[in-house]
Amino acid sequence: MISFDEALACLRAFVSPLGSETVALAGASHRWLAEDIVSRIASPRHTVSAMDGYAVIERGISVGKAIPVVGEARPGHAFDDQLGIGAAVRIFTGAPLPGGADCVIMQEYAEREGDEVRFREGHGPSRHVRERASDFDTGTVLVPAGRRLDPQALVAAAAADVGAVRVHRRPQIALVATGDELAEPGKAMDSPRAIPDSITHALAGLIERQGGSVVTRHRAVDDLPALEQLAGDLLASADLVVVTGGASVGERDFAKPMFVAHGLELTFDTVAIKPGKPVWLGRAGGALVMGLPGNPTSAMVTARLLLVPLLARLQGGDGAHRWRNLPLAAMLGATGGRETFARACWDDAGLVPIGNQDSGVQGGLARADWLIRCPPGQAELHAGTVVQALTF
Repeated sequence: MISFDEALACLRAFVSPLGSETVALAGASHRWLAEDIVSRIASPRHTVSAMDGYAVIERGISVGKAIPVVGEARPGHAFDDQLGIGAAVRIFTGAPLPGGADCVIMQEYAEREGDEVRFREGHGPSRHVRERASDFDTGTVLVPAGRRLDPQALVAAAAADVGAVRVHRRPQIALVATGDELAEPGKAMDSPRAIPDSITHALAGLIERQGGSVVTRHRAVDDLPALEQLAGDLLASADLVVVTGGASVGERDFAKPMFVAHGLELTFDTVAIKPGKPVWLGRAGGALVMGLPGNPTSAMVTARLLLVPLLARLQGGDGAHRWRNLPLAAMLGATGGRETFARACWDDAGLVPIGNQDSGVQGGLARADWLIRCPPGQAELHAGTVVQALTF
């Protein structure tokens, strides 16, 4: 059994990015970049006005003196002539500055009468001009490889005049929930000994949100020959098989044995964390295999801690967690001998641990949006204590 940090380090070393493909920018949202996005144009492309007003040569104007308005400039429509001293061009925000102009006087300081304009006191000292390439120039790396294309990154990509991007392929994921007792949600009440499969739909949603594609989903009974056949089919069609349940050492725990016939090689087998000790990672038949506990709370915690970084690594991300130091708003109980990840929710005063931290609790999971990292043997902590936490 290894520590959580050791398991995460093994995972990051063991998992490599998948191949890449070129996709249109319109279909690249939340994909992971395989190549830098380099600007094809400057921003702004020309020196432009930062305000609506009048473009002038500053030394050629006097407060209260009327000067002629010789034209107009709008975004996409420049004033093409050279501007002379003692003249003005009506200009709008984003329009190219006329040749010769060095200043834009805001319209709030202007009094227009026909083809002439006067300027009032107080219009300076700001010039209200954005110089060419003051944001970025041609050839600038705007979004580096390994970055996920969130909305902010898509703005930069589009501003670079990039219509298509090179991204890592979306991982193809097969999900298997093992257990004779599992039934499709909505059908469990039809059998007195059935329980709803409350993890598969949640894992599918998490995988899709993290950029993976769930290509198949199964509930399988605890029959080893049938599971071995299913494993062979899934390994041939997926980059990663995620199996829940059957991770202990009982006579009916087949999550690892079902892959042994296909050459299972384990990277790690059990991690010293609570909840989620039975989590494991390996490779079989050319695909990755991750085993999560059958308990839904344990499965979701370990999925956040280890499956999310695995999916990031497959798509070119670094797989590192972004921990935050946040205050407790309520008491947090002492922990035992394993590193513990306590579920908590956020309120205005800080993190509030949910009342029942048992790994079998499912109803309370809906309230949990943070995981608090607790070292082994941590004493009871009081409100106001700063702790390490991760979004759940």
